[in-house]
Amino acid sequence: MKEKMTPLELEWAKVMRQELALLQKKEQKTDSRLNQLLEKKIPANLQNTLDTAFSKAFRLVFEKGTSVIEKTYQKEEMKKQFQIDEFAAKVHGNKKALKVFSRKAAGAGTVNLLLSGVSGVGLGFLGIGLPDIALFTALMLKAVYEIALHYGFDYEDEEEKKFILLLIQGALCYGEELKSINEELNFYMDYGAFAKERSLEQAITSAAGGLSKELLYMKFLQGIPVAGALGGVYDAVYMKQIVEYAELKYRRRFYLGQKRKK
Repeated sequence: MKEKMTPLELEWAKVMRQELALLQKKEQKTDSRLNQLLEKKIPANLQNTLDTAFSKAFRLVFEKGTSVIEKTYQKEEMKKQFQIDEFAAKVHGNKKALKVFSRKAAGAGTVNLLLSGVSGVGLGFLGIGLPDIALFTALMLKAVYEIALHYGFDYEDEEEKKFILLLIQGALCYGEELKSINEELNFYMDYGAFAKERSLEQAITSAAGGLSKELLYMKFLQGIPVAGALGGVYDAVYMKQIVEYAELKYRRRFYLGQKRKK
């Protein structure tokens, strides 16, 4: 007779199914009609400009901005609450106790998603595209930081920053590139080190390149007054992809840690 799966095993199996479904869903990318219409209007140097802007934004947050971001939530309280929730999950060991972590992480993601949408539309309406990048980057990292804390992970050390940058890059890519990044994130979870060595600067450059490539058309559109509001809407679209992928990967990492403690 087949042995009944524990709540943790059931949740682990669910994460595996969701990860596979995501990879299958994003096997190929098809450009929207809007992107096709904008393609010939994009200035030749815009992607390089976006690369530079995102790289600068990441460096600024990592060097000086994290303490500012942390003023928007109670980091120490969240860390204490995680310990309480983890103890409750250990004592009860049921599905409800395990779902507390994903529920709180999803809630944090939703709040930051709304903030991103409001700021993107507002700045887009005014025709502010490139200056929005610093704000978008800060909100993006804020969302990932909060998700990480809800699953018991800090984000201060250099390796964790690389993990977050790779996660952001993976959230916005497709096909073999996504598969490769997803495998590398899982390798890090399994072994505590990356399969491919990279400096923090290399990780910043790769993540900035992935963002600029994906957001190229919308940031161009966002620079046009009034019409740019549509481009600003896409801040929330891309933020949703990042938040959902971050929640999935940190949930997987959390459950893997819980399995090891058994």
